[in-house]
Amino acid sequence: MNIFGRFHIIDYICNGKATITKKLMNHKNFLYRVFDLYYDGFRHMKLGRTLWLIILVKLFIIFVVLKLFFFPDFLSGHAPKGGEADFVATELTERRVAE
Repeated sequence: MNIFGRFHIIDYICNGKATITKKLMNHKNFLYRVFDLYYDGFRHMKLGRTLWLIILVKLFIIFVVLKLFFFPDFLSGHAPKGGEADFVATELTERRVAE
C-alpha cells in the first residue's frame, strides 16, 4: 500500500470510486495536494458548513464577548504605565501567601 492507499480506501467506502487518489497522484507538489484535499472536502460539505458556523460563533462568544464583560484589564489598574513587566515579575517572585 502506498502513501495514498488510505485515501483510496476511504473514498471507495464513501463513493465506490478512487477519484481522490487519482487527483492527488496527478500533482507532485505537497502543498498543492494538502490544499486540494481541504478544498475538496469543504466544497462538498453540507452539514459541516453549519457545524463550522456554530463553532465559529461559539469561539467569537468565548474570546470576544466573555473577555469584554468578565475579564477586566487588571494591569492598567495596578501597574504604572510602562512598568507592566516589572509589576508582573515582582508579583511572580516576591508575592507570599498571607500567614
